[in-house]
Parts: sequence; C-alpha cells; structure tokens
Amino acid sequence: MSYNRTFDLTIADVDLIEEALRARGRELCNMRRALTDENPAHLESIKVIEADMKSGEELLGRLHAQKVFYRPKSGVYVGG
Repeated sequence: MSYNRTFDLTIADVDLIEEALRARGRELCNMRRALTDENPAHLESIKVIEADMKSGEELLGRLHAQKVFYRPKSGVYVGG
C-alpha cells in the first residue's frame, strides 16, 4: 500500500479548507488569550495550543504556495 498522492479538489473545496483552518486559528488564539503565562498549570496547554497554531499556519502557507494566480499574458497587469 502507498499514500494517495493525487486529490480531486475544487477551488471551493480548497476555500472551505482554508476558511476552516482560519476559524480554527481564531479559536486557538482565543483559547491562548484565556491562559496566563504566570500560571504553571497552563504551561503545558499553552505549548500544545501554540504548536497547533503553528502547524495550521504552516499548512495555510503550503496551500497558498501551491496556488497559481492568474496574470494576463498581454496588456498591463495592475495588482493589488
């Protein structure tokens, strides 16, 4: 057996995944704000939350890096 390396996702699927990751990041951020660094009981939870936040942001970055953005071949392109 091997991993499935091909995925049949639509743009809407990728948008949904990205939005879910952003919502998860917001929720983790709120959870992190509720915990204080001064409380030793919170330290392990803070590490887990921050690691989860980091992995979600890295995944969003990898998704963004794989996108191919449209640029017209002729004419002037005005971005922004």
